[in-house]
Amino acid sequence: MADEDEFDKYPLARGEDVKERPQPADEPAEVPNDGPTHADLLDMMSRTIKRLEKDGTTRGDLKILNRTLRELRYAFKVFQPYRRRRKVTVFGSARTPPDDPSYQQAVEFGRAMSRRGWMTITGAGEGIMAAGHVGAGKELSMGLNILLPFEQSANHIIEGDPKLVTMKYFFTRKLMFVKECSAVVSLPGGFGTLDETAETLTLLQTGKQTMLPVVLLDAPGGDYWHHFGDFITNTLLADGMISPEDQQLYKIVDSVEAAVEETIHFYRVYHSMRYVGDTLVLRISEPLDDEALAGLNENFSDILVEGSIEQVHALPEEANEPELADLHRIKLRFDRKHLGRLRMLINAINDTCPSCEVSSTSS
Repeated sequence: MADEDEFDKYPLARGEDVKERPQPADEPAEVPNDGPTHADLLDMMSRTIKRLEKDGTTRGDLKILNRTLRELRYAFKVFQPYRRRRKVTVFGSARTPPDDPSYQQAVEFGRAMSRRGWMTITGAGEGIMAAGHVGAGKELSMGLNILLPFEQSANHIIEGDPKLVTMKYFFTRKLMFVKECSAVVSLPGGFGTLDETAETLTLLQTGKQTMLPVVLLDAPGGDYWHHFGDFITNTLLADGMISPEDQQLYKIVDSVEAAVEETIHFYRVYHSMRYVGDTLVLRISEPLDDEALAGLNENFSDILVEGSIEQVHALPEEANEPELADLHRIKLRFDRKHLGRLRMLINAINDTCPSCEVSSTSS
């Protein structure tokens, strides 16, 4: 758990408290004290449970719901003390041996991010998952293990640690992987790695996940993710199944240095985002000058429903996140469709502050 002294040392590891966040990321912020209370939500859940009995829900379905609720409750409890600390989720194969270049990259990446105050989340198994934890160290590692009849057991770094959660269902595990992180880095892996990476991109493309960097890390000179990128370009894009700007939602690199830079650069000026009604609010650590703001309006007017991009102070609806009150804001009526262009807007915001580079990349 981080304290304010640690955040002074690692400012880019400071995320959001979220204890009083009233809604999922893609829903409008409510006016404080004007939405359903904790008691209201618990009552709704209780009524839903009673309806299950009235509906004659089968025993098998009840077992799924029961296990899902139990798993998520425990996972929320484990992650809550660490939610203000930024974390990177690392995906990759459980079968990668320690002498593989990708294993060594995962170790190096976890170590590099720990030097910047970030925690590392992995699937808690062997291979790339263990490597990420080796690099991060026990204190800055969190694990989301999966119950399988073979192959998957907790690695020696995270085994027995209170920051380890073991889950039965992949869908609850994938929810926690992305819900609790500020970045995703995928190294080579099998079906599971491809599934986790593709789902992350789907959530970003549809606005179900707040924007975060997705880095696809090949071994030096490797082609695993380059082949994936070629498939996206030559098939998905060529056949009109995605838009050109959707390719902005990820970056393929083949060095740890580039992966770290892509991850950290995303938070160079940009901090976080929230919807307030139909308005998207982007929290930023440095104010934009008039020229930079004019440039955003000139280059990104196509994603506005109406009006312009404005620089403002914290809105009243954000009062339940007082730890972010001092951050600057820009607001816009985003069309909520062109998420790749939104990522490009965030990139443009980050490029407005060259003097921020030293603090963002220092170790």
